[in-house]
Amino acid sequence: MDHSAHHTGATHRHAAHEGDPPPGEHASHTGHVAGASWSTAAKATLHCLTGCAIGEILGMVIGTALLWGNVPTMVLAIALAFLFGYSFTLFAVLRAGLDLKSAIKVALAADTVSIAVMEFVDNAIIALTPGAMDAHLSDGLFWSALLGGFAVAFLITTPVNKWMIGRGKGHAVVHAYH
Repeated sequence: MDHSAHHTGATHRHAAHEGDPPPGEHASHTGHVAGASWSTAAKATLHCLTGCAIGEILGMVIGTALLWGNVPTMVLAIALAFLFGYSFTLFAVLRAGLDLKSAIKVALAADTVSIAVMEFVDNAIIALTPGAMDAHLSDGLFWSALLGGFAVAFLITTPVNKWMIGRGKGHAVVHAYH
């Protein structure tokens, strides 16, 4: 996270704001933050999108290759998107020394809203693109709807992540373990 937004000068005092942490504690992990930069939000969204994309593409490829119907394929793709999305954060905080139970809590807190928004947007675009749900892996429509959905999901999820990070929520909870 860009910590420069939190400390704008030597005269900035955390204790001057009601509800702020005691001096020495980092404000972003308790709720009051001056705001998150667009760069920070975009990086958090890209981190989330990477895991989601891997899971979603894998689920769509598996379901389509096995000739599953639309609903089971989407359910598998969404489940794998959440699994891979959470796993990126989970492995990072485990490497930082957190125990498994705490790491799972951090991953859930960091990524749930971001993944949910991303999956809603991406799957809505796929579902609303005529013919995309019936396209095969070799069809350009399959890939253009899927990748186009990711692009739109990134654009919509980035402001959501900016808002959450700016309030010490979402991906902001991971920064204590970097």
